[in-house]
Amino acid sequence: MAAAKAKAKAKTKSARTPKTSKLKRTRGRLAPGATARGLDAAQVAIPMDSAEIADVVALVRSAGGATIGAYRDPLGGRPLVLASLPLSAVQPTPFQRDLSPTHAKRLALKIDEAAVFLDPLIVVRGEDGRLWTPNGRHRLAAGKVLGLKQITALISPDETLAYRILALNTEKAHNLRDRSLEVIRMARSLAKRHGTSKEAQYSAEFESAELVTLGIVYEKSSRFAGGAYSSFLKKVDRFSERTLAASLREREGYASRLLQIDAQAKKIIDTLQKRGFKSPYLRSYVVARINPVRFHKSKKGDTKPPMPLAQALTRMAAAAKNFKVESVSSKDLAWVAVGAGAQE
Repeated sequence: MAAAKAKAKAKTKSARTPKTSKLKRTRGRLAPGATARGLDAAQVAIPMDSAEIADVVALVRSAGGATIGAYRDPLGGRPLVLASLPLSAVQPTPFQRDLSPTHAKRLALKIDEAAVFLDPLIVVRGEDGRLWTPNGRHRLAAGKVLGLKQITALISPDETLAYRILALNTEKAHNLRDRSLEVIRMARSLAKRHGTSKEAQYSAEFESAELVTLGIVYEKSSRFAGGAYSSFLKKVDRFSERTLAASLREREGYASRLLQIDAQAKKIIDTLQKRGFKSPYLRSYVVARINPVRFHKSKKGDTKPPMPLAQALTRMAAAAKNFKVESVSSKDLAWVAVGAGAQE
């Protein structure tokens, strides 16, 4: 009887095995698109004497470079020119993330070891006809470290690409400070060129409204703890229908008020530390306590903020001023730690 049960159990197990292994084999696969998109092979190539790339070809030659080939992007059909450019002719966009010398030197070392520079820079025509690379700052710096005379580049006639490249940059993820500073630099550049355009027109380029505000804050204080205020700003900060120039002036005021609130939060944290609280979540706890919209839950599809940013900052400042340190308990901080762990 026992032998029969063991045999039946083994048979059941073996019957389940193929199903389990099949699940493992299919896990992680990406489903292909329902319909084929883009150009056919015959539509991709562009003759070098084509009128649609004439301006780019002339730009390359005037910069002292040489064109290598041209094609239409297989997805959107936009023309691109592959060229060799003098290293000195290319500059990073002025709103790009700050250079990391350590990263650039390490990249130069690895390129030198491979003895080949494989990744062309993405290049567009910037202000005053200059050549800008919106996402190749470290490769450009690595080329300078290596002493390169020329560097390969994919040049797009679409100048607006310089303001849309942030969303495509997933190779080295931007932290909140990097993203915010890049967004505010883009905003200031666009305000000079298209100051009468509405800020809301650039929602795709800027990704999220709070990044514009945080960018101004980081300009004023590079060590600002933006992560503690990010969730608060996400709930109340929205793109403005005012002109970009006017909106930036308004956001300057918001940034100053946010720094004043943070200064008050630091005083509260110092007092709590003197009272024996040593939790690494003190800042998160204090900011959560003074956040006037911490209990608000946005409904799906609801784009309206629970209150305007100016009003939220006023309430937050008042809450910080009236904060009662004697009401804080170790149990409260323990709950904050649990919440932070769950998010991680």
